[in-house]
Amino acid sequence: MLRAILLTCVLAAASHAQSQPNFSGTWKLNVAKSDFGPLPGPDNRTDVIEQTEGGLKDKVSASGQQGKQDYTLSFKTDGTETVNKLGDREVKVAAKWNGPALVVTTKLSFNDQEIAITANWTLSTDGATLTQAVHLASPMGEADQKMVYEK
Repeated sequence: MLRAILLTCVLAAASHAQSQPNFSGTWKLNVAKSDFGPLPGPDNRTDVIEQTEGGLKDKVSASGQQGKQDYTLSFKTDGTETVNKLGDREVKVAAKWNGPALVVTTKLSFNDQEIAITANWTLSTDGATLTQAVHLASPMGEADQKMVYEK
């Protein structure tokens, strides 16, 4: 009986560990495989992600129609909201695991409009592709995007 309980605990822990992939690494956006919907996408983008047990740091470098952007977002993965500063703009980020997907919710104000972004991060089974299914909502409307990154 004790052996069965221990086996169940070990299997549950292994399942939990597998259900939370590690997104650490340098990820380059594959613009051709991505779909930016009605919004202009970047010409190129690289994310350097450092994942720890309780959170992530995502260092972004991108360029395109909106110019060059370099910024870092840090956030926890337990659902706690974290405030980041991008220049003079405050960006609130919360992330929570949903099985093997990390659901990242971002809130910010742009031109006095509140914008909410929900991104579902998933990792391919071989660990070489990070996909972010993104939903943007603002008073101006809603849009969906799919961003595909490769190591």
